[in-house]
Amino acid sequence: MSTYSYPKFAYRISAEQEAGRLARHPVVVIGAGPVGLTAALDFASRGIPTVVLDDNDTVSVGSRAVCYAKRPLEIWDRLGCAAPMVEKGISWRIGKVFFEEDLRYQFDLLPEPDHKMPAMINLQQYYLEEYLVETCAASPLVDLRWKHKLISLHQDSDVATLTVETPDGVFLLEAEWVVACDGANSDTRRMVGAEFTGQAFMDRFLIADVVMKAHFPTERWFWFDPPFHRNQSVLLHRQADDVWRIDFQLGWDADPAEEKKPENIIPRVKAMLGPEADFELEWASVYQFACRRIDQFRYGRVIFAGDAAHQVSPFGARGANSGVQDVDNLGWKLKLVLDGIAPERLLDTYHDERALAADDNIAHSTRSTDFITPKNAMSRRFRNAVLELAGAHPFARPLVNSGRLSMPTPYLHSVLNTPDEDAFAGLMAPGTACADAPVVVDGREGWLLPLLGQGFTVLTFGDAPVSAIEAGAVRAGVLRVGHDLLDVKGLLADRYDAAPGTTYLIRPDQHVAARWRTFDPEKITAALRRAIVA
Repeated sequence: MSTYSYPKFAYRISAEQEAGRLARHPVVVIGAGPVGLTAALDFASRGIPTVVLDDNDTVSVGSRAVCYAKRPLEIWDRLGCAAPMVEKGISWRIGKVFFEEDLRYQFDLLPEPDHKMPAMINLQQYYLEEYLVETCAASPLVDLRWKHKLISLHQDSDVATLTVETPDGVFLLEAEWVVACDGANSDTRRMVGAEFTGQAFMDRFLIADVVMKAHFPTERWFWFDPPFHRNQSVLLHRQADDVWRIDFQLGWDADPAEEKKPENIIPRVKAMLGPEADFELEWASVYQFACRRIDQFRYGRVIFAGDAAHQVSPFGARGANSGVQDVDNLGWKLKLVLDGIAPERLLDTYHDERALAADDNIAHSTRSTDFITPKNAMSRRFRNAVLELAGAHPFARPLVNSGRLSMPTPYLHSVLNTPDEDAFAGLMAPGTACADAPVVVDGREGWLLPLLGQGFTVLTFGDAPVSAIEAGAVRAGVLRVGHDLLDVKGLLADRYDAAPGTTYLIRPDQHVAARWRTFDPEKITAALRRAIVA
């Protein structure tokens, strides 16, 4: 039984196919999943007309990705679609880890208050995609084309030519840039001959989404070697509509076809919840996973994002969350290149920064997987000793790894950063995603991050001699704390280690590019030029 009614999106023949003419578009996105739809919205928010091609005509089947972290929610908030996600989703911040029957460790994802977005929400992917589609449909700059399948791609120095199949036949279209968001089995990746390498894990897991009224708290619960599923692991957390996600580790010898049968799933769930448990099975899947990435995120006119560029295990909710941050990194750079303001080599920094993030996520995910699924007796003894000690000894708790949950990777060594010349405390080093904080603007309570992100911004604590900094055709508006916005709780100054005169240059993706203890227009201009590799 499914609690969700899947929409069908109408196929329409495009004007160019109907007229038999060859049209050139600034950007064509391949794939209307969470990453492709977010890419279209980001590009549109920057004034880039975007065509999205998808070979399907509905949202993803099954809940699939369910955990969305604070940073992607902040990105979707900037794009105008986070509110229904947060309203429908299940917010949580506490995770608990059990060994056999005993609670051994718990963590808090948001130990400090006063952030607009929650630490994490659980929301079925089909709802997330539906909200993204609705927002795309409302944008005049997003052209969503359903039942459009890319079947081949040819690149020249200044354009890519795509062969696309639709219910009305095959036609050609051109794109200055192609952004491939077509998933782990990306056809686009194959078309450009990209390498996709890494480690496949010899284990299998069963996902069972069950509908039930339960009294479990809204927390993430993870069991190692529970009595109801011996020698394996189990994960439980709640989604919208009283749907609960349960992940059962099965082992490599499990038969996926057999394990997906309801008559085999239901006894596992009853062993966990009790024989009298009242539930209905909504969706199930058996998966094997890999940790791998593409060798280059850019192949000529084709740029890869999301699972088309990198894969991780599901432990830590790093897949979709990382993909959304990919396109957040890409959009402003693509806009400057399309407008002729920045050279194409700015797009190479997309690979530099997001390959770093992919490698970081793969490392975290691999360590989680090795802890959850030890491959030899020594590893298992180490893991069990850590779990035994964690209950009473704080030193062991950081070693417990049931999936380090998604956090944004700072680009600390990016060529776009201007290194610090002054001493700063705290986390807001160049390359880091900006922390949110409560502010007051025009007498109304609000938040810092919605004031950033449409372009470069100079955030200064105090007055400034100019209202904007310009470097060629790039303009950074000045936002003055104490004048344009008020730091009524002092948290903005605290999180940015600010004193009077402290100044930050912030990129359009809400990452710090540079910071100083005084407002110096010449230094800010130089940092702005550096941030666009001018």
